[in-house]
Amino acid sequence: MCRALLYLGQPVLLDHLLFQPDSALVRQSYMPKMLHLLNLAGFGLRAWDPASRGPEVPFSYASDSLAVFDRNLKALAEKVAASCVLAHVRGVPHNARADIAVQNVHPFQFAGVPLALAHNGDLARFADMKPLLARHVKPEFARQIRGSTDSEWIYAVLVSQLEDPCTRPSGGELHEAVARALAILREARAELGIATASHVNLFVTDGRQLAAARYCFDFGCYPHDPAEFGPGYVNYYSLWYTAGRDYGLHDAQWQMTGGSENANSVLIASEPLTRDTAAWVEVPEYSMLHASIENGRPVITLRDLD
Repeated sequence: MCRALLYLGQPVLLDHLLFQPDSALVRQSYMPKMLHLLNLAGFGLRAWDPASRGPEVPFSYASDSLAVFDRNLKALAEKVAASCVLAHVRGVPHNARADIAVQNVHPFQFAGVPLALAHNGDLARFADMKPLLARHVKPEFARQIRGSTDSEWIYAVLVSQLEDPCTRPSGGELHEAVARALAILREARAELGIATASHVNLFVTDGRQLAAARYCFDFGCYPHDPAEFGPGYVNYYSLWYTAGRDYGLHDAQWQMTGGSENANSVLIASEPLTRDTAAWVEVPEYSMLHASIENGRPVITLRDLD
């Protein structure tokens, strides 16, 4: 089980998302408060800084080392402020089949595609699914798949559903692409007779909009092999969001201020980053949250997923 976050709004220091808060993303890698599994298989991010050279191109960072001991990441986080962030700590099952490598670190972003994606979950019998999924991946994206994860294939399937993957989609187009990608996964599972719980919490952004999907196939259906049984089969993977302004340390508490009525930023995460969770809202199961900034205010919508 991985952990991820999305941020969109006024520029915020990466350190305030990754290291400093009570449940900062890097802290979640070794001390999560929800679904107590370690996430020690790497860290990656995309961060858009409007003041940087080429603001449309995000900062990119990926490492398969432990984020808590990554001095390069800490030094970068203390210097870079970004208006949009997608960050991810990777967790893998405790077995010999897991591949710990930089090419498997999220987020994934193909050349020329604005959208980047991170994933929290896993697809049961993914190796069996790949030939079926390949039918729905455009050749220019199939050539760019470098790693061995189900997550990168989900990304390839998703961007292949966009009419023009090289331009930013509207919120509606992005929702339709996510829904079609999930339908393709569902059809492949049905063709192979797969009925084991498989979580697909998705985190997607192009630097100007965010989307986060909370989804699971066949929730509660246990694997046949008891060795593969994990908490994901009895607990729905978590996903939360909050909106406000001036995210930072206020009165010895990490929080946004002003409330949603005065918000200029939105933060989505696998679990709340702050000790005080009163301002956080849980994303409903089988839905996709979409957020953009319009006239200085976040516009947040929730859409159902079949």
